[in-house]
Amino acid sequence: MRRTPRVLTTTAGLLLAATMTFTGTATAAAATPATAAATPAASADCRSLAPAPAQAQAVVDAACSQIGVPYSWGGGSIHGPTYGQDYPGGGPGAHDSQVKGFDCSHLVQYAAWQGAGIALPEGSWNQARWSGATARFTAAQGLAPLRPGDLLLWGSDPADPGTVHHIAVYLGDGKMVEARESGTRVMVSDVRLNAQYAGALRIAGAEQPPAGTKRFMTWGTDVSLRPEPGTRKPAVSLLPRPTPVDVLCQVHGEQISAEGHVNDGWSYLPKYKAWISNIYIDHPDAWLPGVPTC
Repeated sequence: MRRTPRVLTTTAGLLLAATMTFTGTATAAAATPATAAATPAASADCRSLAPAPAQAQAVVDAACSQIGVPYSWGGGSIHGPTYGQDYPGGGPGAHDSQVKGFDCSHLVQYAAWQGAGIALPEGSWNQARWSGATARFTAAQGLAPLRPGDLLLWGSDPADPGTVHHIAVYLGDGKMVEARESGTRVMVSDVRLNAQYAGALRIAGAEQPPAGTKRFMTWGTDVSLRPEPGTRKPAVSLLPRPTPVDVLCQVHGEQISAEGHVNDGWSYLPKYKAWISNIYIDHPDAWLPGVPTC
């Protein structure tokens, strides 16, 4: 199934939830200066350079798996590189809609989700304010308390997380992996402890899927959760926005049609004690891989 911005209609009592939007995550390439000729490190050089918990190590590994992928303003998702948006300020990013890659926050979002099942919001400024952070570090603390997998921040006003315009994954030993700016590729860099460095946050230790479940992301807004795998009974809950959900098992239930797709798969979400149509699981397969039949 496609996972593109879309609007669905109400059919057979099922609220076929609505619109998913995407925003760019960099404010200006000039905010973190680099030359277009910057050379990315080989993937073998992108690794944790200090001890780290397994969850943090997995975030680093996922970020490092994208070494060499082009920077694209607004590009990337939890699933991998995508075509970006043309940077309105012109310059090297003026044609990023033709470049398949990542911007800084989508690389971090990808690494957190693929590595550790951690769902970060879009936008570096939103990631800087993420309520799920397990620790925060000020610029004055420098790099000493950090460990691989922590997220490094830069902002026009380092005291205001809302001004954060760049984010990267710390590797240890003063190194980081980043999607830096248009005209470059995902690379290993020295951490820039300049006047815009705004500290760091730790995401390792965030809530993980319960044993026996598998985590997926939903798409859309106001997605209905049902007491049974069908639409005959009223919804017991709504997911107001794209949400990580932990799936226990799946069954073949009522067939649902949307945007030319037909799917009779339904997944059970133990957290909500309810069912969701697989139509609204953000995965290309209608029958979810690795999830048993109920």
